[in-house]
Amino acid sequence: MTLTAHNQDATLIRSAFARYPSGVVALAAQTPDGPTAMVASSFAVGVSLEPPLVMFSARNESRTWPVLRRSARIGISLLGADQTDLCRRLAGTGPEQRFEDDVRTLTEDGAVLFAGASLWLDCSVFAEVPAGDHQVVLLEVHTLWHDEKAQDPLVFHGSAFRRLQKSA
Repeated sequence: MTLTAHNQDATLIRSAFARYPSGVVALAAQTPDGPTAMVASSFAVGVSLEPPLVMFSARNESRTWPVLRRSARIGISLLGADQTDLCRRLAGTGPEQRFEDDVRTLTEDGAVLFAGASLWLDCSVFAEVPAGDHQVVLLEVHTLWHDEKAQDPLVFHGSAFRRLQKSA
């Protein structure tokens, strides 16, 4: 076991935080320039039930979040274990190949939802709170859909994508 006093070593902090597994979501919306998406592994549900709120954090340097935040609605898709390629494309910097042939749905209010997910949320920005080099973003859930028979979620742990393993 390695015990280290708190310091500002970003590599050490990132490595330590990577020990905590998390699901991976795609946040996407139809914008005036076309569909726009970003990926977050800092996503949390159950922030509030009344109103229903979820949250994630966006880097202050993000070029995508300022575009998405102006959308009336943002779709959240909990990515499935076999959607690693989609996740990598959506997390990339070049918009030209982000939305290749992926099956997606556009809601009436402009939220983009990806097929193959096990949970879809149609949300709007509720609040943003500055948090160091990120913004903590609270999103209000207006509509949700889930598929009980869907695949397990994509999990990010130890700086790698992983699958859940069912116990015997």
